Amino acid sequence: MADRGGLSEAAATGASPASVPGLNPTLGWRERLRAGLAGTGASLWFVAGLGLLYALRIPLRLCENLAAATVFLNSLTPKFYVALTGTSSLISGLIFIFEWWYFHKHGTSFVEQVSVSHLQPLMGGTESSISEPGSPSRNRESETSRQNLSECKVWRNPLNLFRGAEYRRYTWVTGKEPLTYYDMNLSAQDHQTFFTCDTDFLRPSDTVMQKAWRERNPPARIKAAYQALELNNDCATAYVLLAEEEATTIVDAERLFKQALKAGETIYRQSQQCQHQSPQHEAQLRRDTNVLVYIKRRLAMCARKLGRIREAVKIMRDLMKEFPPLTMVNIHENLLESLLELQAYADVQAVLAKYDDISLPKSAAICYTAALLKTRTVSEKFSPETASRRGLSTAEINAVEAIHRAVEFNPHVPKYLLEMKSLILPPEHILKRGDSEAIAYAFFHLQHWKRIEGALNLLQCTWEGTFHHVSVYPKKELPLFIHFTAGFSSSTAMIAILTHQFPEIMGIFAKAVLGLWCPQPWASSGFEENTQDLKSEDLGLSSG
Repeated sequence: MADRGGLSEAAATGASPASVPGLNPTLGWRERLRAGLAGTGASLWFVAGLGLLYALRIPLRLCENLAAATVFLNSLTPKFYVALTGTSSLISGLIFIFEWWYFHKHGTSFVEQVSVSHLQPLMGGTESSISEPGSPSRNRESETSRQNLSECKVWRNPLNLFRGAEYRRYTWVTGKEPLTYYDMNLSAQDHQTFFTCDTDFLRPSDTVMQKAWRERNPPARIKAAYQALELNNDCATAYVLLAEEEATTIVDAERLFKQALKAGETIYRQSQQCQHQSPQHEAQLRRDTNVLVYIKRRLAMCARKLGRIREAVKIMRDLMKEFPPLTMVNIHENLLESLLELQAYADVQAVLAKYDDISLPKSAAICYTAALLKTRTVSEKFSPETASRRGLSTAEINAVEAIHRAVEFNPHVPKYLLEMKSLILPPEHILKRGDSEAIAYAFFHLQHWKRIEGALNLLQCTWEGTFHHVSVYPKKELPLFIHFTAGFSSSTAMIAILTHQFPEIMGIFAKAVLGLWCPQPWASSGFEENTQDLKSEDLGLSSG
């Protein structure tokens, strides 16, 4: 998940001077030699193996062994080839069926996955070449990583609700759980990534909280948080857990987050002073940075929910200035929603100008907010009949193109904005360009579209006139190994059937193939006599 890893990676980028271009030490001649030999290692081993085999051809008696193998192959009967090809066809068919089932269940090839995970490290595939900062190879690596990041689909919902104060209300009223187990499991992984590190054993309260984040039962997590506070009254993560899961109102959650902020700032300052002492202290600083950013962000969301919108905007802006590398936590999406509530459209446009960039991952919030701003300038006087008579103006064309761009990114959103589908509580994690992202966006932004007169009308006219079917992701291509096993199973089965039905013809064919592979004199009585025996006795065919 991109969003979970963004905090730690960005914090590491900001804290470690070694990651800043230009500060890496110059590579020595040993490193350069090692990097040069890394690419030619496989070729050198192959040539050395051939040379060793040639040098040992006489002691190993390779020629005699090859001749003996040829005699053995000449003495084999067609019955053996039927059994061999039949067994090969059966095994490859079973592998094909397993690969097909595994691909349809997990979306990847089992053989390819095992090869990448276990064989590639043994072959040196995980070692990256050493490159200078600013070199073309380093630039290509950064571009590739950025593209991989933008292709990541599952993200943490930047506007996720509070479990105790909001999600639990739904459970009290309906008796149903609003979150799936998969969603909560992803959140548990987030918490362990954000709020734990390798130095937790140094502080007993952090050790208790490390176990608390792994608990599945909410009462057990809350109980562990109180145990951590008994050990250390300034345990920030314990206050975070209580604010998220025990507080039944936003006011209670804000009170607990303020206590967490006080404790988190103290711990963060202490970690800053010790960050250069060891790698463990650097990891501790990254964890404390994640905790502090999370607390301030949730405090801003509390202020937004309690109607103190300007205070929320100020907290978000300060947070983005204080921690500029942490763009991947998508704080700007919280800021966009708050600015839209203030109807500060000029400020919204300024934020979009900064984050609606081709190199940054897109989202429904960015695309549809950009469409909303352009729709706002023409929606009040827009009429489909008038537009069909006189044509679209430049501003209307820009608005329609912005809506096209947004719908192409996520075609599920219009049905929720037009209230053609019922809204439910948004999940804690969303699938980019999927239905869950559409629900999360419409849940918070539907009111902003309704506030602008004619905006939903223009959206409906553009959407219905252009997009008739919801676009779907292209189907994944079958892995190469599935095609290979299918072809191998079919070909070996065909050879087995042909050998069983036409042993003489297949015998001649096998003799020709072996003659080309090992040009040795054939035993005149071996293969042909065995072929005739197989035809008359083993296969029960009439000699007449």
